[in-house]
Amino acid sequence: MEEYLFEDIDELARSSKLIDATFNTSVMGLRARCLIDPEAAAIETWESAVNALQMGSALFAVAGAGEGTVECRINHKLRTIPAPGCRLVAGAGAWLTSFWLALICRDQPRLTQLSQIPLEQLHSPQALADEYLHHWIDTLQTWWLRGPALADKLIATIETSDPSVARVAPLDMLQGVLDPPINLFYHYLRRDQDGFTPALADALKLHRAYWTLNEDRAADINGTIALGPLAIACLAHDAGFPLGIESDYLPKHLLQRTWIGEFPT
Repeated sequence: MEEYLFEDIDELARSSKLIDATFNTSVMGLRARCLIDPEAAAIETWESAVNALQMGSALFAVAGAGEGTVECRINHKLRTIPAPGCRLVAGAGAWLTSFWLALICRDQPRLTQLSQIPLEQLHSPQALADEYLHHWIDTLQTWWLRGPALADKLIATIETSDPSVARVAPLDMLQGVLDPPINLFYHYLRRDQDGFTPALADALKLHRAYWTLNEDRAADINGTIALGPLAIACLAHDAGFPLGIESDYLPKHLLQRTWIGEFPT
């Protein structure tokens, strides 16, 4: 997988039309690494996390450029990537994944870049995404940039993600994968250390229940790590929350920022 990924990354210097697919492959590569290295104890796992982060950043940089070229660091090299000359698929789901990766890698400049992307640039047709997703992105951008009305935006996110309101995402995905990071973020914002750990334990139980419901899901590499809960847990860890939870869904050395500063990202 990594051999093909590195070839695709090299190809970006000639054409960026498949940059969204290359980003997806890089995220899959991180999940694959965590499958064989559950604690993220190997430098190669950290490299895969950074590559996924860099690909997400490059995707939105290229999508926002429209024309010309964009310089991005990916897989240890500065690369000049041409704008594709057509609209790229760089929507809300890719943004959220990229934001989680930036939190996990503790990359503040990229968090700022992602938070400055206009919400209208991320909007999907209403039939393709629930309203809560855009409230959620607005909440995270406002939090990182220290903007106004954060509490109101988080309340709007919680209200519109209720199963009685959200209609696009399947109920089990909403409850098992999409909602838990919102709940964790709520406890984090309130500095609720006593409530955070039980909420994290519940998030991991829900993640496991969703990704082991049947044989197809159990074999799906997307269930290897709980990306959203891991990202919020990284925030809690850095804020001194006593987590007291060990799980393959939360690779230990990503959570504990063991590899930060190992090489330029």
